[in-house]
Amino acid sequence: MTFYFYDLETTGFDPRRARIMQFAGQRTDMSLKPIGEPLNTLVKLTPDVVPDPSAIMVTGITPQQTIAEGVTEAEFLEMFYQQAAVPDTIFVGFNSIRFDDEFMRFTNYRNFYEPYEWQWKDGRSRWDMLDVIRMTRALRPDGIEWPFAPDGKPANRLEYLTKVNKLEHSHAHDALGDVMATIAVAKLIKDKHSDLFDYLLNMRDKKKVAELVSSGEPFVYTSGRYSSEFLHTSVAILLASHTAQDALLVYDLRYDPTQFIKMSVDELANTWQYNPDPLALRLPVKTIKYNRAPAVAPLGVIKDPATQTRIGLTLETINHNLALLKPHQKDFTDKLVQVIARLDQKRQAEQTTMLDDKLTVDTRLYDNFISKTDIPIMQLVHKLKPEALDAKLIDKFSDKRLKTLLPLYKARNFPKSLTTEERQAWDDYCHQQLFDGGDSSRLAQYFQALQTLAAGKVSQQQAYILEELQLYGQSLMPADADNQD
Repeated sequence: MTFYFYDLETTGFDPRRARIMQFAGQRTDMSLKPIGEPLNTLVKLTPDVVPDPSAIMVTGITPQQTIAEGVTEAEFLEMFYQQAAVPDTIFVGFNSIRFDDEFMRFTNYRNFYEPYEWQWKDGRSRWDMLDVIRMTRALRPDGIEWPFAPDGKPANRLEYLTKVNKLEHSHAHDALGDVMATIAVAKLIKDKHSDLFDYLLNMRDKKKVAELVSSGEPFVYTSGRYSSEFLHTSVAILLASHTAQDALLVYDLRYDPTQFIKMSVDELANTWQYNPDPLALRLPVKTIKYNRAPAVAPLGVIKDPATQTRIGLTLETINHNLALLKPHQKDFTDKLVQVIARLDQKRQAEQTTMLDDKLTVDTRLYDNFISKTDIPIMQLVHKLKPEALDAKLIDKFSDKRLKTLLPLYKARNFPKSLTTEERQAWDDYCHQQLFDGGDSSRLAQYFQALQTLAAGKVSQQQAYILEELQLYGQSLMPADADNQD
């Protein structure tokens, strides 16, 4: 087994619509010693996508730089499968399961690779250092310096951790710099608390997570959804299976359940919905997905008073709230299941209007699993010359998404191979993506965001980036369009 630490810099935060601009990865052995040279590449931005200017201001990577120095998505994935996705690899990152892994799935989907196999097939698996860091801070903080945000709250940002522990991190928000920093933090935790490190490494196995959570006993759970005031750590108890695959509903035993078990289904549904008001009542029920390597541990790890003080939760409170919940658990759970079903129906109704819209095909990874009969044809796509990616091949697919994706894949990766008709179709597609909606179109919003950023206080480097972004936006305008100021 080896670790493969990786990180992405992207055009935005939504993996359905944003794109990877930089990929960096470094393999290590199980002792965290580097193996071979890192992979570090830019990925070309295609003209159907405009970046989020705020994201570019953070990374400093301009679209022009990716076009001049980068590779296509197809070329990037070829490197990825040759160098990174080899058997017995544990993919690791800093918040990678919730962020980077999602971008990788959508990138694979858009480029005719099975979206999930890279992270589980041939002995591969995935892990995430962020929750490991959070649980270490909550349960075993000794020997490590722990940072705080400017507002005084506990914070676990990578650049904060490296600074207070005097670890090398000279290029924050550069993918390779963040990879090396993540390895350094992982090594720090492994050196100081190897037992916890190894325990959580083994708990990346979803069967082990399911066994602990499904035991019916309270368990310690560290998650970003829990408050930083309590070091993102609480004690939960299983309520029921979730309608989503590999997911369960759990109750946070930090909170007295009395008011919640009395609520109707309508009241529970309203409380479940996100409310930005920090004083709003929140339902202390969470979905735990045990295929996402959650940081969970037996209750015994918080038996000492010092740990209970750090997380602001005593065994007495846990036992008290559990005793209140138990007699009403079935009725409460039945109502929650109805809430989940209602919310699922609402989401499905919202998605139905998008299903036949070819302009949203990039976003539709989770509509359904790809048919096994389509997999061999997807593999054929990577073997054929670009000129052979034509209507005859499209007809071989049974999945409408793949039929729609193939012309886009060809245009994005092999633009010189397009016929006159295909070039016109691609130009029309890009125009729709950028200009549909007039003043509220993606490109209009892009220029508005640039104006907003320019109106604020910017450094000389940021001013240069804004100028480059302005020029890039202008390059996407039709030749006869009015110039943007």
